Amino acid sequence: MSRAEPLHLRARWIVPVGGPAIEDGWLRIEQGRIVAIGRRNLPGNPPSGRSIDLGDSIVLPGLVNAHTHLEFSDLERPLDAEGGLPGWIARVVALRRARPSGLEEAARLAGSLRAGLAESLSFGVTTIGEIATAVPRGVYPSIGPRVRVYREVLGLSFTGGSLPGAIARDLNRLGDSAGISPHAPMTVSLALGKALLREAARRDLPVTMHLAESLAELAYVTGGGGPFRDLFSTLGAWPADRPPPVLPPSDWISRLARVRRGSVVHGTFLGEPPDATALDRLARHRDRLGVVVCPRTTRLLSGRLPPVRQFLAAGVRVAIGTDSRASNPDLSVLGEARELVGSGVVSPAEALRMMTSDAAWNVAHEVRAGSIAVGRPADLVVLAPSGPFADPLEAILRPDTRVAATLRAGRVLHGHLASG
Repeated sequence: MSRAEPLHLRARWIVPVGGPAIEDGWLRIEQGRIVAIGRRNLPGNPPSGRSIDLGDSIVLPGLVNAHTHLEFSDLERPLDAEGGLPGWIARVVALRRARPSGLEEAARLAGSLRAGLAESLSFGVTTIGEIATAVPRGVYPSIGPRVRVYREVLGLSFTGGSLPGAIARDLNRLGDSAGISPHAPMTVSLALGKALLREAARRDLPVTMHLAESLAELAYVTGGGGPFRDLFSTLGAWPADRPPPVLPPSDWISRLARVRRGSVVHGTFLGEPPDATALDRLARHRDRLGVVVCPRTTRLLSGRLPPVRQFLAAGVRVAIGTDSRASNPDLSVLGEARELVGSGVVSPAEALRMMTSDAAWNVAHEVRAGSIAVGRPADLVVLAPSGPFADPLEAILRPDTRVAATLRAGRVLHGHLASG
């Protein structure tokens, strides 16, 4: 189908997210953008261009996966979670150290990234918040999901000076899709974090950071001990001459709030002693800071779900992410939403915002993604419930509802548009 040819899609339900759901709705796409939305009768008799009736389908804005690590998309199953987050991180490090170097690893990484992008499309995802420790050329194609690539950096021995040249080269290569990610409080020294946030402010880039992911993390950054101290010593990452200067989550939140848009990832233990002010600080800066939760990963590594109700009560925008296949069986944000709704944590309407409009805001793509509206790119997912339904929001989260098609800028990149 040519993008030059106007396209009308009709469906039983169109759910714009930014407004009420439209029963027996239609939308018109021209040059990859939505130019009209309506109900029942199409304009013109007959309307110009191609018309497809999608039957009992539900059309949503393309879903947003606000936090993932696509480098692990070649894993068949999650890594063992014994020992919680410190034990899991030790296995991640061992996995990375066992990988080959040079061209062989570059080829593996490129293949893993492509696999993750294709899997994301199969789950209706058209926008991704990607954490990248390296940025190979040509693997985030323009014809594919929109990707906000947060260049991840970690290090405890950095004490000041210029950032490594590879970071600047990657940011330059990424252009307006770039972001910056200081990894986490226990892996980023104060000096390194300051340098990264200065660079983000200078380039006007969004920032994301893992915070308050485990009690072991809080013990380490507030007292310098616990399982992470032992792990870093074992890995040879602990500076020999001094304890590394690190900050607790509450201090990082205050620093993240100095950039134009930031997100806290996980936040499972935000506001808990010994860093009890962290959630209050996040709420204070909710005009520019949000939080991204990865429910299945959090349950795997901490035995609980993230405190989403506390975040929502504080007025913080909450997004959904999948973390990675190192901690998750797949890259489905619908699967993450089902985990929260099925546990009674959020309503279907709240879950929908968490994987569309609020997720787009968290990755600083709110003007391009997260809702269906005139003038927006036609980033859409067509869902096909398996049986009769009355409530489209309930049907969206049924386990047997399938993704029939995923469109990015009006182009079908997964599935197909079948006439009903």
